Amino acid sequence: MNTEIENIHLRARKIVDAMSLHEKIAQVTGIWKHAEEFLNQEKYIDHEKLSQKFPYGFGQIGRIFEGLSAQEMAKKYNEIQRYCVEKTRLGIPVLFHEECLRGVMEVDALSFPHPIALAASFNTDLVEQTYSYIAKDARSRGARLALTPVLDIARDPRWGRVEETFGEDPVLVARMATAAVKGLQGTNNDMLPQDKVMATLKHFAAHGSPEGGMNCAPPGISERDFKEICLYPFAYTIRHAKPKAIMPSYNEIEGVPSHANQHVLQTILRKELGFEGFVVSDYYSIEQLHELHFVAKHLKDAAIQALEAGVDIELPEPNCYAHLFAICSENAKYQALLDAAVCRLIYYKIYAGLFDSPYVDESLAHTTSEDAPGVELSYSIAAESAILLTNKHGILPLSLQKYATIAVIGPNADYNSIGGYACANKDFVTIYKGITEKWGAHTNILYAKGCGITTDEGSWFTNEVCRTSEEEDRVLLAEAVKIASQSDLIILCVGGNEQTCREAWNINHLGDRPSLELVGLQMELFEKLYELGKPIVVVLSHGRPLVVSALQERASAILDCWYLGQETGSVVADILSGVINPSGKLAISYPRSAGHIPVFYNHKPSARRGYLFDDVTPLFPFGFGLSYTNFELSNICCSASSSLSTPYCSISLTIQNTGTYAGAEVVQVYVRDVVSSVTRPVKELKAFTKVFIQPGESRDITLELHREDFEMFNRNMQRVVEAGDFEILIGTSSNNTDLQVYTHTVEE
Repeated sequence: MNTEIENIHLRARKIVDAMSLHEKIAQVTGIWKHAEEFLNQEKYIDHEKLSQKFPYGFGQIGRIFEGLSAQEMAKKYNEIQRYCVEKTRLGIPVLFHEECLRGVMEVDALSFPHPIALAASFNTDLVEQTYSYIAKDARSRGARLALTPVLDIARDPRWGRVEETFGEDPVLVARMATAAVKGLQGTNNDMLPQDKVMATLKHFAAHGSPEGGMNCAPPGISERDFKEICLYPFAYTIRHAKPKAIMPSYNEIEGVPSHANQHVLQTILRKELGFEGFVVSDYYSIEQLHELHFVAKHLKDAAIQALEAGVDIELPEPNCYAHLFAICSENAKYQALLDAAVCRLIYYKIYAGLFDSPYVDESLAHTTSEDAPGVELSYSIAAESAILLTNKHGILPLSLQKYATIAVIGPNADYNSIGGYACANKDFVTIYKGITEKWGAHTNILYAKGCGITTDEGSWFTNEVCRTSEEEDRVLLAEAVKIASQSDLIILCVGGNEQTCREAWNINHLGDRPSLELVGLQMELFEKLYELGKPIVVVLSHGRPLVVSALQERASAILDCWYLGQETGSVVADILSGVINPSGKLAISYPRSAGHIPVFYNHKPSARRGYLFDDVTPLFPFGFGLSYTNFELSNICCSASSSLSTPYCSISLTIQNTGTYAGAEVVQVYVRDVVSSVTRPVKELKAFTKVFIQPGESRDITLELHREDFEMFNRNMQRVVEAGDFEILIGTSSNNTDLQVYTHTVEE
């Protein structure tokens, strides 16, 4: 242990030794809605009520100033912090946390693409830059902890939280999460840099494989899949980025909810994975041990189980850990567990600089959605995140001089498709606005909504979800067909919104679906427009894979945008017109129907034998994405060590841009264990790199595989490399037709 870290430990221990039981309990509880006890609707702080209600301060505070500007937030933050530092007995500062999934979750913050889109960029450098910007924004407002990134492996597209993830592949998720953590925290493990925030990995673990695709349901996976698939991103990110916080998942694992699971949080997380940070509860999850899972008799019992499991702090409110005074008074062993939790929390408050520099410079907080460098970064990462799925007859990029009149149609054409865990963004560029601003000077642009999706303008926060009126939608549809008939080209903007795919955080706030079909009259709108006989370019905005087989068959082109952030319209216009060459690759496979689920590419050999009267393959596979140019891989050479102790493999190749547009290609390397003691996936992504190349240019690149890329859990659940043949598959998607196969032999 280095001297600086040791000094922080000693300092934390000294503070904990001076604390009363009440003061310790204050440090392991959070405040959110309870802030209403000292805040009015205008966010005015009543200091008298504050001192009466919370005389010992707080452990953490989360998003109590939502709706305020950055500068107002910083000012209010300092006011609360001044109370904790100057008015409580020991002056222990409070830690503010923020939701930072795709930007700070505040009204004036800049909006980047959602993680499922960010992952499609396959550009870890740009992802790190994105989260570095988010960290600076969050820190300027007072936060020093971000409740992100999400490391769940999205294996069921019916699940409403797919949009929050980096996709279906553990290696891609691990690399993206590591980049996100480095962007948020930096790499100084002695002290948090002044423009950084601590990162929280979530949700530990197996949250992305729920039965029936329903949020919080038990994961339908084996112990081997749990260790090899679900734990891998956490293990990799902990090892390479050293995140400071972990959030357990809402679900259960082998019958034990994660927030009460000592095996998961102690044996696996701390002993096996070497996690040294602190564990924060997911919102209201400790009380769910009693109210949802029924493994606790009452909230007091829930608090005991969570504390024993190793949950250091209850978020967002002190609903269960408020019982710790009685619990610790009755049994001294819980006092020791509480002390250990408080010591970790105080340590990371010191590490975050809260004791030495608790306040923020209010002049540095500003409206980031208008910040020029941030807007440019948002545009850049969005430009690399959009995926071209089909492009028949090379219709894209559009030759705008061919189309005197273009109709922009659809419910998402002039809609702020911002996604979940986001606030309304006044600087959002809709697709219609972006196209009009870019092309309007020389092209006649028409617009029609065509139909709706849901009422309430798609609010992510509203509990009840209602489809729009079919009667009213048919009027809109008829108007759209009439307007489109006057055009030479149709750009159809369909998909989902923040209500059709979202976190189902309660039984009255649902977001998972048994169907992946387009909601409402969207497909009928496409059919009626298709009958006009005009070319149709489909632009998708959504949070989960959708069933788009009919669009794939008949549309002239499909551009998949997921949620691209506030620069959506500008990026879409520039991609369609050829200013940007799309380079995104799918981070999750598209099924042909909901009946084709599961559809993830890294399945077992016996899992996809075929369907009667239907194709078993995905409509669009993981890693797939088209370009306006062509790339050719050649001179592929695998240089390898055949030793069982060091099964190293270096892959060199030449990639050439053989087309006429500058562009980028993602070279992907998969591995398949040909014969093994237990069944292995048909292929697994192990390495990738994104290469930018000018027309006619060639680049020589090298990718490396190491021991962990050949490891597996054998029949005794030991992590080993087995001797034998391994196929090394090299190409541009997980589709077999896009891969070249080489054999690497590992000898005894």
